[in-house]
Amino acid sequence: MTRSKMREHCFKMLFGAEFYLPEETEGQAEQYFNSPEEDDTAENGAVEVVHQVDVGETDRRFLIDRVGKIGGRIPELDEKLNQVAQGWKTGRMGKVELTILRQALYEMMYDDEVPEKVAINEAVELAKRFGGKESPAFINGILAKLVTAE
Repeated sequence: MTRSKMREHCFKMLFGAEFYLPEETEGQAEQYFNSPEEDDTAENGAVEVVHQVDVGETDRRFLIDRVGKIGGRIPELDEKLNQVAQGWKTGRMGKVELTILRQALYEMMYDDEVPEKVAINEAVELAKRFGGKESPAFINGILAKLVTAE
């Protein structure tokens, strides 16, 4: 599975965790892997798969572990985001954008295998796919400020 696809699954799992109590997160992560395939009709009329979980055990464990690690650092990640997000503290951000920012910032701070530019680019791509019209620019702006703040 590609890193981009893994990132997308991680985003979806983190986003879903926002709606559950912390002690329910692991159970919900397991449930994620049993969710049915979903498709949608694109603007051009083509049917496209928007959700399909077909991961091996190694990827499954990686995703559950990654979601747990990011979830455990949310207060720290949010503090960093609040330092640079002028007028848009984490409490005011949309859940999609906040989840993308947390994941990207985690990668930038704690994943030595992911260069900062890659983390930012992948976050912008997630924002294009799952966020609103202004989301990619918002995500790029916040993450760029974090890079220059270090």
